[in-house]
Amino acid sequence: MNIHAITIEVPAAGEAPAAESFYADALAVGDRVHVRVATGPSSGFRGFAPSLILMQPGDVDATFARALAAGARVLKPVVKSLWGYGGSLVAPDGTTWQIASANKTATGPAVGEVEKLVLLLGVQDVKASTAFYREQGLAVNKSFGGKYAEFSSGDITLALYKRSGLAKQVGIAAEGTGSHRLEVGADADFTDPDGYAWATSAMADRGRRL
Repeated sequence: MNIHAITIEVPAAGEAPAAESFYADALAVGDRVHVRVATGPSSGFRGFAPSLILMQPGDVDATFARALAAGARVLKPVVKSLWGYGGSLVAPDGTTWQIASANKTATGPAVGEVEKLVLLLGVQDVKASTAFYREQGLAVNKSFGGKYAEFSSGDITLALYKRSGLAKQVGIAAEGTGSHRLEVGADADFTDPDGYAWATSAMADRGRRL
């Protein structure tokens, strides 16, 4: 099963054009991230954090700068770490994003090349959710006990963290209530044990603008 796109919900119709512009222009993921108006309330951490993995540290710096100029707010500034180079921010619509590169130092020019887009889902029980997704036909690429699991899922990579661990990683309080304000566009329709909705209908909405 493949993930083809994700749909992020915004609080009101008037905010949709700005959100679409942010994802198309600032993050350059408009082909895989769509926007629609929310149907339910939400507060605090929504439980998920897409991670944009770029090839070069300079790409991270440039993307961060565009995002901040477009109204994003820094959660963790860009720094070198054991795993690479990156930071996290909150988009104007309230979605938490991680922007990173596996390269700590430049191995080539910064040209804006995206290595992959990863959908990080915060879940209550990583082992149980991993078993659930395997039942849906997703193959596990990496697994670290009850802390992390990564799947082979096509255009967008699915990865699971404990909700508290994901919140800590991106630098936000783990508390949150209401809708996730996320729909995963894939080859099947279901809702997972943590309330994340998957729908084939999201595929039909690809390219549609509000």
